[in-house]
Amino acid sequence: MAPDNKQPQGERFFTPGATGFRKAVERRSAVPMTFLFTQVPRWVAPALLVILLLAGFAVTNPLGGVAVLPVLGFVGWLAYLSWPSLGVGGKVLRVAMLTFLVLLAATRFGAF
Repeated sequence: MAPDNKQPQGERFFTPGATGFRKAVERRSAVPMTFLFTQVPRWVAPALLVILLLAGFAVTNPLGGVAVLPVLGFVGWLAYLSWPSLGVGGKVLRVAMLTFLVLLAATRFGAF
């Protein structure tokens, strides 16, 4: 009998053959991801990210930029982890989202 694996057939949490920095990031990300997806109610992370993003839109001073930084970090972290399994469209979408968040934070910090 096969072990009870909750992942879909063919899906892996770690990138096969990963070495160096990617392997270290994936291993260190396993604990926070496990905690986030098993111990915290499912609605907390999206709600918190939406609240921070809305604060970033609403507040036009550096506090708005500070509110966007955790959103930028979280989206960047997930984009990095998912990058090897993405097609071209997914990669373009993630780069566009990260660019938008960087520009939003930069405008709040007075760069433009």
